[in-house]
Amino acid sequence: MRELLRTTDPTVIAFVTALLDGEGIDCFQMDVHMSVLEGSLGILPRRLMVRDSDHFRASAVLRDNDVETGM
Repeated sequence: MRELLRTTDPTVIAFVTALLDGEGIDCFQMDVHMSVLEGSLGILPRRLMVRDSDHFRASAVLRDNDVETGM
């Protein structure tokens, strides 16, 4: 799996997940519960991962929808 997106904004994660679902690209959120473990309030970024074979297409979907990847 490769990292597609890293953000602290849960609305961006939800939006990108919906975009990828619409294109038939599976994704997986990582670090969802890290802020709870660290005792912070959403300060730590979440990562959205996709398969290596889907990364190029997923990146194109984000570019086409003006989503900043932060990378």
